[in-house]
Amino acid sequence: QVQLVESGGGLAQAGGSLRLSCTASGLIIFSHEIMYWYRQRPGKELEFVANITRGGTVTEYADSVKGRFTISRNNAESAVYLQMNSLKPEDTAVYFCNFNRREGPVWGRGTQVTVFS
Repeated sequence: QVQLVESGGGLAQAGGSLRLSCTASGLIIFSHEIMYWYRQRPGKELEFVANITRGGTVTEYADSVKGRFTISRNNAESAVYLQMNSLKPEDTAVYFCNFNRREGPVWGRGTQVTVFS
């Protein structure tokens, strides 16, 4: 069994920063997995935010966060991070980390980020 646990969410003022963490445990070789961050804004569908390749050398971002968010990982600690700068009220959402395995996607429970102006 694999578990993903997100942390680091909270309240932030517009223009501020937060750093999200996601730690994996259980039956996973973390360095073998491409890791993702998604978010669900109030009343909206789940949307892709960013991903990072196994070695951490290649990253992709949604246009809405490009230049403001940075995804990184530490395979030795089985962790993936999302540094969020220049936050906007529209970044308010529950943020989830994820990876996909043969049996299906694995999700954490999410961490709430609320940005106020």
